[in-house]
Amino acid sequence: MNKPYFVHICQFLILFLGVSSIAVAQTWPNRQIKFVVPFAAGGANDLMARSAAEGASKQLNQNIIIENRPGAGGSIGSAYVAQTIPDGYTFLISAAGVISNPMIKKNSLYKETDLTPVVMIALSPSVVVVSAKSEWKDLKDLIEASKLGPGFHFATAGTGSTPHFVAELLNTKYGAKFIPVPYKSGSESATAVMGGQVIGTSEASIVALPNIKTGGKFKALATTWTKRISAFPELSTAVEQGFPELQIAHWAGIHAPTGVPSVILDKLAGAVDAAMKDNLTADKLKAVGIEPVGGTRQAFNEFIKAEKSRLGFIVKSAGMKED
Repeated sequence: MNKPYFVHICQFLILFLGVSSIAVAQTWPNRQIKFVVPFAAGGANDLMARSAAEGASKQLNQNIIIENRPGAGGSIGSAYVAQTIPDGYTFLISAAGVISNPMIKKNSLYKETDLTPVVMIALSPSVVVVSAKSEWKDLKDLIEASKLGPGFHFATAGTGSTPHFVAELLNTKYGAKFIPVPYKSGSESATAVMGGQVIGTSEASIVALPNIKTGGKFKALATTWTKRISAFPELSTAVEQGFPELQIAHWAGIHAPTGVPSVILDKLAGAVDAAMKDNLTADKLKAVGIEPVGGTRQAFNEFIKAEKSRLGFIVKSAGMKED
């Protein structure tokens, strides 16, 4: 093929694709959008998804519905979105499992490259809790006590869940002796702590706070995020208590099936970011223990990259394997 002719063809295709993308961006969204939550309704991920849907729908002037597809630690809903046509009308409300599941599961239902990060929504800081009757005053007390004998049973919501990573990080980085005990859900593990079947767990702030403030069933030892919880500022962070590596939260973001045009991803990211910066939405989330984040696509990609590195280290160090 004549080289100048080939170059002209390439230039034409680039121009055509650019014009097509602009046209898509101008018309999108022209019908209902769906956010797939890979967990049951009522949890932290679901609540953050609904707040994002409500706020972004106003920004985009288009209805956004929530569809819950729970199961297999979030893998079922994630795989469903990964296999969806990338037309910009179906998105995943992602969590840490979107990163850790392919690392841990032998036969993952989707590949990491099947999903593309779009934007962070918010995070629900994790809180290390023990029974309200427990004697420990802070996280350091609990860790030091665990070293004195065979170890303490620590409830998790299954292999690769946030509580599992909290336990294994404290084991590998700070010499704690926590024995992870997998339950089917966070609610089951919380019940196990209250009933004395296990010493403690790490629970999302939205679940933990009602049982700390008014329920009197939990004693909070530390929050595992980098900042104190807006709704519970008296609780110090693990970083403040001398555990700088313990920076984990129950976060929710948005991933798209790979192939959705960048112009659409940019538009959605902008809408979610604006929603999280809206004072009414932010105040509503903070009141229940959730910290709105938002941000850019680049910021979320950087977060995902950092999480992948941190979680990958823990998976290898602790020898995490599928249940």
